[in-house]
Amino acid sequence: MWRDSGEPADSFYAVRPDCSDVTKTRFKIKAGKTLSPRRWHAAFTPDGCLDISQTLGRIQRGGVHPSIRGEVWEFLLGCFDPRSTFDERDQLRQQRRVQYARCKEECREMDSLVGSGRIITAPIITEDGEPINDPLVLLEADQGKAQETTAMFREEARNNVILDKKIIQWKLTLHQIGLDVLRTDRTLVFYEKQENLSKLWDILAVYAWIDKDVGYCQGMSDLCSPMIILLEDEADAFWCFERLMRRLRGNFRCTESSVGVENQLQSLASITQVLDPKLHQHLETLGGGDYLFAFRMFMVLFRRELSFGDSLYLWEMMWALEYDPDIFSIYEEPGFTGERNDGSKGKAKSIRQFGKYERENLKNGAKHSQGPLPITVFLVASVLKEQSAKLLQEARGLDDVVKILNDVNGNLDAKKACSGALKLHRKYLRKAKNTR
Repeated sequence: MWRDSGEPADSFYAVRPDCSDVTKTRFKIKAGKTLSPRRWHAAFTPDGCLDISQTLGRIQRGGVHPSIRGEVWEFLLGCFDPRSTFDERDQLRQQRRVQYARCKEECREMDSLVGSGRIITAPIITEDGEPINDPLVLLEADQGKAQETTAMFREEARNNVILDKKIIQWKLTLHQIGLDVLRTDRTLVFYEKQENLSKLWDILAVYAWIDKDVGYCQGMSDLCSPMIILLEDEADAFWCFERLMRRLRGNFRCTESSVGVENQLQSLASITQVLDPKLHQHLETLGGGDYLFAFRMFMVLFRRELSFGDSLYLWEMMWALEYDPDIFSIYEEPGFTGERNDGSKGKAKSIRQFGKYERENLKNGAKHSQGPLPITVFLVASVLKEQSAKLLQEARGLDDVVKILNDVNGNLDAKKACSGALKLHRKYLRKAKNTR
């Protein structure tokens, strides 16, 4: 059912009463623009096939009604094929829930904290695999079990010395996940419940085990948190997060010589050099030519620059704009890890089934060594463009650059940022085409 036209959606993500300084959400549910529950359900055929092109247009214009966000995101992120039926999706959902339960049980066998309703915030193992016998910092779903828990872990510590390096590495991340979970979206009433904190910790712990190349990195809790809130079933939330990480895992993959997000920072530098050469030269003069000051925007997708509700609005607009109708089949390919390339557009599809951003790439034959540039690069470029005059006039060092960009926090307009990104994208494609 529609709420009053133009009313903000803050009530869907209740904030704790003691957090009065939280940024208000700009996103408003607007009749005729926002994808409503009625429009969403009407987009399905009787057997369950989804008219994705109609849906994308609505999302691009006005986002998704909060009451249906979770199920819409499952399509945008490639969990389901729009051409599938209700029965096919139900079957796939059950298969995935069983698969997640198996992964979680495997993790629980390595560490009994997984699935226990508890969270650890202190190391439980040394780098040599020796259990740490000191009392653990635990959050209990049932505070009455504290003594039982401590005794259990002391018994495990006496009996288990771990030799497998992969298990050691995984166990070494568990307390860091716990520390980050306790810092994630704590202004929301939702996380006053211990069971929700535990659910977030469990999902991140399981993901860190199944994606051993990347494991767990700070920032992932900010990306996973909305999935927990939007999707009630833990397994469904996990697979939605896992699909998001297919897009973003390259940002978190680090080596001794490079940071994963470096490719996007280099792309941002190249785009700014083409579209705003004065600003690029100024940033280089200040020693910011590596664009590391934009690191956070890429890693957590503007979670710091926007309110919780507005960050979800930005994400769904981004995913709708760069939607590829082959995303489900690409992700289901055996051995696929998340790095897309130009070969992902092999099957003939109606141009209307692609998001607006992807359509521009297709029409202009956009090429890049790592595949099409993600829209996030142009979103960050639009933020820099918006702040260009201030950066040129006031920034006399990198600290000033960081301060000016930090002032954007809570003041970024998601809709305006997306519009700006599309304009910069078109301008960049034109200039790139003219230089061929």
